[in-house]
Amino acid sequence: MRLQGRTILVTAAGQGIGRASALACAREGARGIATDVNPDLLAGHDGIETRPR
Repeated sequence: MRLQGRTILVTAAGQGIGRASALACAREGARGIATDVNPDLLAGHDGIETRPR
């Protein structure tokens, strides 16, 4: 799965399959947005940069 130059959007990325998908896509070169209803879940993971609204 080569995603260099692709943009992705992953919802429910705070844990489980959503988190694993977001990190896997990033490892393959994709840039994108990872969202979750609980932003604290995103903040605690290496490899996911959070930005304020």
